[in-house]
Amino acid sequence: MKRRKWTSEMKSLIVLSGLKGQSVSDICNEHGISQAQYYQWRDQFLSNASKAFDTEKVGKKQARLEIENQKLKGLVGELTFELKKASRGCEAGLVYSSRCQKCAHSRSYQGDKSRPSLLGLS
Repeated sequence: MKRRKWTSEMKSLIVLSGLKGQSVSDICNEHGISQAQYYQWRDQFLSNASKAFDTEKVGKKQARLEIENQKLKGLVGELTFELKKASRGCEAGLVYSSRCQKCAHSRSYQGDKSRPSLLGLS
């Protein structure tokens, strides 16, 4: 016999029809399930019934966490970019002005002014 997969929506409809007063044996015959299976689904349904009212709260919290996650990912990306940009050769003493001659990005002076410039700029 081929095993069937029941969606949570279908299980809910079956259990709700039983809770509304329809005969359990009629429901089980109609859907081809055992009464033991119906009662397992019913018990599971009733034990998780309180979660039905928590959806809005969970949704807001999830949305807030996703927004915060995106902000943090953006910040990590920016910092990684700045770190890569800073490590591309500016430590060779080429930064004597506000513009690095080697990698052409704006930075403040970080080199040793007593070191002569490799490009003859001072």
